[in-house]
Formats: sequence, C-alpha cells, structure tokens
Amino acid sequence: MDIDWIRDLCLSFPRTTEQIQWGDDLVFKVAGKIHAITVLHPAKIWLCFKVSPEKFAELTEREGIIPAPYLARAKWVALENKDALSSDELALLLRESYDLVVAKLPKKTREAMASGKLPGRRKPAKKHAARLNSRKQLHKKKKPSR
Repeated sequence: MDIDWIRDLCLSFPRTTEQIQWGDDLVFKVAGKIHAITVLHPAKIWLCFKVSPEKFAELTEREGIIPAPYLARAKWVALENKDALSSDELALLLRESYDLVVAKLPKKTREAMASGKLPGRRKPAKKHAARLNSRKQLHKKKKPSR
C-alpha cells in the first residue's frame, strides 16, 4: 500500500475530490467534508480516517493504530505504519469512513448527490498535480526516521 493505492481507492468513491491542505497533507473530501487524510512526505502518522465508535475502541487497542491527533473526539484513527492493517481491511475501513461522512451530510446535500446535481470528481489543476507528483517522489526516496 502506498499513496497511489490510497488515492485510487478514495477517488473511486462517488463524488470524492482531493486537495492538498496544511502544507503536505493530501485530503479526500465528499461535499466539502473530509473522509481521509494521508501525508505526502514521511511522517509519524501516514493515514487518518473516521470510524464508528465501536471500531474506534477496537482499532486503537491494536499496535500501530492510535487516536488521530486533533480528530480523536470525532472518532478518527491514525495509522503509524503501513503494516497496521491489511489492504483488504483498510479498503473496507476507508469505505466505511466515506459512508459515515456521507451519512452526516445534510439531507439536501445527500439528495443532490443521489440525483447527480453535485459536482463530481475533478481532475487536479496542473499546479496541484505537479505538486502532488513531486511530493510522491520525495515520499518514495525518503525513509521514515525512527
């Protein structure tokens, strides 16, 4: 699993957009609400996403998974390493995160999404795409420090 795998998976969810925020974080949103965050350079935490309260308690007991800084009160978890979850389990959890966020959207927004009135996935702007590619290259070259 790498940034490209996460990116392809998250962008496969309906109406998901991506945006670089806070300097070096790649954020995946639906109707303007974040459902997953990954880093574009090596860091202590590489991926954050929302989970149900039950999953939050279960997952944060596992090695390599912690309550997400600043987002734990909203039941977000953070993965400290890529081996904390299998790719199958991570794919299910990322979809669950998307579904939890969509479920909290206003009814009008959900109805607009269902009818196709909300804008869908946009291709990243040239500047955004170039920045994303340069960050991915940096991520591949550096190894996280311990």
